[in-house]
Order: sequence, then C-alpha cells, then structure tokens
Amino acid sequence: MADTTQPETNESGETAAQPSAPEAPSKPPKPSKDEKRAERLAREITAFATSHGGGAEGQIAHVGRGVVRIALVGADGEWGVLVAPSQDGARRAAEIAGLTLHDDFDGEFAAKVRTGPYEWTRMAGIQLGGPGNPPAPAS
Repeated sequence: MADTTQPETNESGETAAQPSAPEAPSKPPKPSKDEKRAERLAREITAFATSHGGGAEGQIAHVGRGVVRIALVGADGEWGVLVAPSQDGARRAAEIAGLTLHDDFDGEFAAKVRTGPYEWTRMAGIQLGGPGNPPAPAS
C-alpha cells in the first residue's frame, strides 16, 4: 500500500502532478454604479457616431457641480451633447466607446461642426437680420 503523505514520482524521478479538485466557477464582480453609467454613456456615444457618419470626436468640459459635458461632433458635422456626473465617468465612457477626445473645442475640431439655419438665427440672429431676442420683461 502506498504512503499517501509522500508525493508520487515517475520513472525519471520527477514528482508527478497531483490532480487538484475542480474549482467552483467564480462569478465576475458586479460592475459599480459608476461603471454602469459609463457603459450607458458609451452606448449613447456609439449610437451617435453610428448615426452620424460612422465616427465621432468629442471634448469633455466641467459645467458645474456634479455635471460634465461631453460635446460630440459626428463625421458628418452634426453635433450633440451628453451629460455625465463626473470627469472620470465621462473619460471612461469615451474610452469604452473609442471616442477621440480633444483638449479644447477650437481650431480644427470646431471647424468640423456643421451648423444649420436654427443655430445661425439663435447665435447671430440680430447681426444677420434674423429674429432678435425677445425683450426682457418689465420690472
């Protein structure tokens, strides 16, 4: 009868590997609330990019307490904005979606934005002869 406390050796004198008990499959850790938000934002970024020429670029900017803006510009020049609760969450969403991020919204990046009649009348309507801002209410 073999001694069970001694490891078995093969013909060349090497210790044979003992079969180990199968490990129970471990469940993957639950994603955190922040990770779920980032994944949801990433899906929105991807949907935007898909519907606007297959690609998009963005810029992240702090707006206020607990609010971060992700400005998106599609490959076709259309633009949109998403809101995230934190810089880290916005950056994580951009990373998941594969979004190219710019430091500033100026220069070459800003030149990609295509504006329509609505934006022109709202942004520069008074100077271009469009509708002016409504008068301020009387005090």
